[in-house]
Amino acid sequence: MGIVAGLDSSPDFTRIVVCDTDSGAVLRQGYAPHPVESPDGGGRPSDVDPQAWLLSLGEAAGGGLLEGVQAIGVSAQQNAVVPLDAQGNTVRPAMVGGDKRTQVAAADLVDALGGREAWAQAVGCVPQAAQPITKLRWMARTEPENAQRTAILLQAHDWLVWQLLGRPVRRTTDRGGASGTGYWSAATGAYRPDLVELALGHQVMLPEVIGPADAAGTTPEGLLISVGTGETMSAAFGLGIGLGDAVVSLGASGSVMAVHPEALVDGSGMITALADATGMHLPVVTTLNAVRTLRGAAELLGLPDLESLSDLAMKSTPGSHGLVLLPYLEGERTPNLPHTAGTLAGLRRESMKAEHLARAAFEGMLCGLADALDVLRGRGVDVRRVFLLGQAAELPAVQAAAPALFGTQVVVPQPADYAAIGAARQAAWALGATQGTLDVRNPPAWQGAVAQVLEPGDELAVGQAVRQQFVAVREQTHPGAL
Repeated sequence: MGIVAGLDSSPDFTRIVVCDTDSGAVLRQGYAPHPVESPDGGGRPSDVDPQAWLLSLGEAAGGGLLEGVQAIGVSAQQNAVVPLDAQGNTVRPAMVGGDKRTQVAAADLVDALGGREAWAQAVGCVPQAAQPITKLRWMARTEPENAQRTAILLQAHDWLVWQLLGRPVRRTTDRGGASGTGYWSAATGAYRPDLVELALGHQVMLPEVIGPADAAGTTPEGLLISVGTGETMSAAFGLGIGLGDAVVSLGASGSVMAVHPEALVDGSGMITALADATGMHLPVVTTLNAVRTLRGAAELLGLPDLESLSDLAMKSTPGSHGLVLLPYLEGERTPNLPHTAGTLAGLRRESMKAEHLARAAFEGMLCGLADALDVLRGRGVDVRRVFLLGQAAELPAVQAAAPALFGTQVVVPQPADYAAIGAARQAAWALGATQGTLDVRNPPAWQGAVAQVLEPGDELAVGQAVRQQFVAVREQTHPGAL
């Protein structure tokens, strides 16, 4: 029996878990916020000194947390890009997040390559405001001197791994992280340096993409460091999802991703073809409106929180007495309706009650995510169960409606640091592969997430009728949008 550590460097904090190599049981934990001021509200990408990530890491690992650890895995926020000069020094602070100005750069790039379909064919995704490739275009246009000095590009987890190893000449990344950059294709497994040049204006050095079970290297103290990956891929790995599983994440916006054996090229750009942390693929479909729909409904009804909205919704019945909310409050990505607004349909005297509007908000949010799920199913992705993540997943109104609306078993895992656990599992895999005790094709079989399992049961037919009601309103309001 050995122990390994996984660290997750999110936008706001570093969390570390120390796990048993064989079972995955969490033995110790550490946490520290990043010593970073909140990003300014200006019209530029948020800037963060990556040294803040190291300071936070050091604090989280304090008190002998890593004593006896044999290997470390690193998960970190996606879409952060760290531009380095030829000597490996940061040219400017890391660019994280996205804003209105990078949206202009994204549209600029889409046009420069000949449209959305050209990008989908090239790298499996259409440039978005937060993506690294879009930030390169922004930098080339706004900070041409910094763009010219940039000789090496790393993402957050690449940079952290490189620092832990003592800044070696060799720089590495994994398929998962690379697949979100906008200049690496999950379908071909290769970089597109021409797209970096299109965005930045010149060629740069890119990290070597190594295998899921490969080690990035060993520290002078003999500590093995695994390849690392992005937060999304690491959380999926920590949850233990596999073929037949989808993950629905309920944030302000929503996302649906599933494990699939091949990359999905989607000319419409609705599917982003990411790679996972195991050698498989992780197609993702995003909606812009998830929990923000619930928060808006709660404010409209004068309720203090989402728990109150859920309690009210439970007083209604499936179908909300004919009320249908198309929850496109911020426009929408799935379907692609960037400039639309939400729609409330089916108003009759008997449906004009607060509990029906509350239920319509939950059903509208979940039907929007079911639409995203159907985009994947329509491309042959097998979905036999759905993992539901996010604080709203605990709400009774969500749990009551989700299985029937999604048409499948719903699993609600207990809250845990799944990205950090995934990073630790990757470390255990690299350690076992190095020692010859694990196959590079099969990760360690850790115990799955402790979870609540919900079945559609007798409600399936009712749920599908509610879906049809939603689809009918969507088709009438936005014909052919999906």
